[in-house]
Amino acid sequence: MSQFDVAIIGSGPGGYVAAIRCAQLGFKTAIIEKYSVLGGTCLNVGCIPSKALLSSSHHYHDAVAHFEEHGIEVGKVKVNLEKMIARKQAVVDQTTGGIKFLMDKNKITVFEGVGSFEDATHVKVTKNDGSSETIEAKYSIIATGSKPSNLPFITLDKERVITSTEALKLKEIPKHLVIIGGGVIGIELGQVYLRLGAEVSVVEFMDRIIPGMDASLSKELTKVLKKQGMKFYTSHKVKSVNKKGKTVTVEAETPKGEILSLEGDYCLVSVGRRPYTDGLNADKAGVKVTDRGQIEVNDHLQTSASNIYAIGDVVRGAMLAHKAEEEGVMVAEILAGQKPHIDYNLIPGVVYTWPEVAAVGKTEEQLKEEGVAFKSGSFPFKALGRARAGGDTDGFVKILADAKTDEVLGVHMIGPRCADLIAEAVTAMEFRASAEDISRMSHAHPTFAEAIKEAALAATDNRALHV
Repeated sequence: MSQFDVAIIGSGPGGYVAAIRCAQLGFKTAIIEKYSVLGGTCLNVGCIPSKALLSSSHHYHDAVAHFEEHGIEVGKVKVNLEKMIARKQAVVDQTTGGIKFLMDKNKITVFEGVGSFEDATHVKVTKNDGSSETIEAKYSIIATGSKPSNLPFITLDKERVITSTEALKLKEIPKHLVIIGGGVIGIELGQVYLRLGAEVSVVEFMDRIIPGMDASLSKELTKVLKKQGMKFYTSHKVKSVNKKGKTVTVEAETPKGEILSLEGDYCLVSVGRRPYTDGLNADKAGVKVTDRGQIEVNDHLQTSASNIYAIGDVVRGAMLAHKAEEEGVMVAEILAGQKPHIDYNLIPGVVYTWPEVAAVGKTEEQLKEEGVAFKSGSFPFKALGRARAGGDTDGFVKILADAKTDEVLGVHMIGPRCADLIAEAVTAMEFRASAEDISRMSHAHPTFAEAIKEAALAATDNRALHV
């Protein structure tokens, strides 16, 4: 029987990063993955492929809608969806291959198969051919991730009524894509097919899209996407989804109690994700699982079995790849006797539409609910020279700071390159910067980052210079 210091079940961003950090710290490490490729949801059917399609569709949209205004004449532009999907897969293959290289480089043993506990120190690996082997591990880390959720009355045929997984490999551009759920995944994939020529309708139970983010971001993104042609039905409760031939009919109850009927050729069900623990046999190891399917952990990500930890989508908190990575590093360092720490308030969230949406820290709604006195400063991208030069003038940066101390409590932005710009806000907040601290930092001109400086000036006695 093979023996290891640490066995990790799941090779997504949390699992493979935990494995690398464990190996760096001198642990003999194994990683168990049921699929033939490493990388989990994020690399195979999530973050990476969706960003590849967002990038490709953005290029197409620019060619159709914006090249001419830049003095670029290209003639008739056509979409080759098959080639676009093939490029997406090539990006995925290169990325997952890179993870395999990192496993080899760090001398991490990879087992292909389903990992399940026999007890707290033994993990059985069941391979696709039915054979199995058992390994022994002093410590284990559960990193089994999540799967798309569904509503109980919806039948997913994965051909016309689909999840995000199928939406990443369609063979045709939908004529009318009906999306159930106005969260990050639905909105991103909706914009991909909207750009390519599909009619896109979003049905959302809550009163706004991206409901977990600051309301001002939701309002601005809704306005911009409506301008692009996306249709929204917020505060609508889906009652039924029926497929007949190539037509899918979605019926939803409106805020007035009436029934809205939408007919499309595809329906994307994007109502969140659920922790995935199928086949784990957590109970055999003494690991408690909540009613919602999450692994119970303490502040050190330790489960009810003292030698077993859990990270990422399978535990509480936001289902974000970078959150899982931080947790993977944290557990590895705890096992090595170090004292790492994660400030969950400073885990940024991003929506990779265009304009991009990004945020870190508290929203206005949260601060009001908590009774925290705050001040707010905003700056629109349309007032920025770099944004006008590039033609990307939608959106703004908003900084929320403590009314008394001026410490930055939250930063919310929608606009060009916000997915990258948010890192400045995270850095500032990690060092407990004040709005005035940011306002006194020199920002290169002309850059998109100047919007952060100007928003900080606006939050500091309304001192913005260029608006």
